[in-house]
Amino acid sequence: MWTRRRAAAAAEPVVAERGSVVITGASRGLGLASAAHLYGEGWTVVAAMRSPDVGLERLRAATGAAAGDPRLVAIPLDLDDPASIVAAVGAIGEAVGAPDALVHNAGVAAVGCVEEMPEGAWAQIFSTNFFGPVRLTQQLLPAMRAAGRGRIVVVSSQGGVRGMPAISAYSAAKGALERWAESLSHEVTPFGIGVTIVVAGAFKTDILELTRTYADPDGPYAAHHAGLIRTSRWILRVARPPERFAPGLERALVDRAPFARHAVGLDARILLLGSRLLPARLFQRVVGLAIRLPQPGTLRTDPVRLATVAPRVEEREALR
Repeated sequence: MWTRRRAAAAAEPVVAERGSVVITGASRGLGLASAAHLYGEGWTVVAAMRSPDVGLERLRAATGAAAGDPRLVAIPLDLDDPASIVAAVGAIGEAVGAPDALVHNAGVAAVGCVEEMPEGAWAQIFSTNFFGPVRLTQQLLPAMRAAGRGRIVVVSSQGGVRGMPAISAYSAAKGALERWAESLSHEVTPFGIGVTIVVAGAFKTDILELTRTYADPDGPYAAHHAGLIRTSRWILRVARPPERFAPGLERALVDRAPFARHAVGLDARILLLGSRLLPARLFQRVVGLAIRLPQPGTLRTDPVRLATVAPRVEEREALR
């Protein structure tokens, strides 16, 4: 019995507690709060971001870290640029060698129904939210494999669990990221590397308040957007500060399971439970009622069905 338990423990993915962690999108929001928390808990934090000078100052202000502290390193990273990813991996290797953990947190979002969202917006969202993390993982895996340890954490959202209206591009990219993480776990756990999906609930970050919108308020989807705006205002009132997310992320980093999925936030836990327990048709109806969408068939004779979608972009973008 003792031998069997020991053999099982040896097969578990290994990650050093309070080791080194790479966090993308660490200049603001959940990434900034998580980087500051992990630094305070003794981790060596490699904060990857588009503007490291600005982001590092924010992190130092949040943590009290001194200039030149080797446990807090900022590196430039643009997930849309393959050359930037290669350079970032080189900088990570110089700072910490093979990282003990990699957190895919960076992401962009946009609001708009399928007819309203231009193709370029879809490409941008998939580039940053999906292809960028895949490329970064490809570049870091050889060192993590050689070390025989590590944890890859994918920060997802409720839109990655089930498709959500008017953010279909974001939902699709997060859903793809989750399916990729599930597949990745089968590939890398034999080398001692675990994978965790963290489903984040509603936290008060820029992505909630400053997301680019392509919504046409006078077009055929006006009723959809009116309901979503009312729901969004309520979400903003109840959303928790990003600092409440960070301890949940740390728990994911020290997870010993080869693969795990955790929800951080009561709303995310309820959604995951509902997604597992409710039939698809009932779950779809509950979501529609909660978000105050027009009910099925209610617009098929409405004159709005004949409206044309007008191109409209409100330039409000959030990168986290």
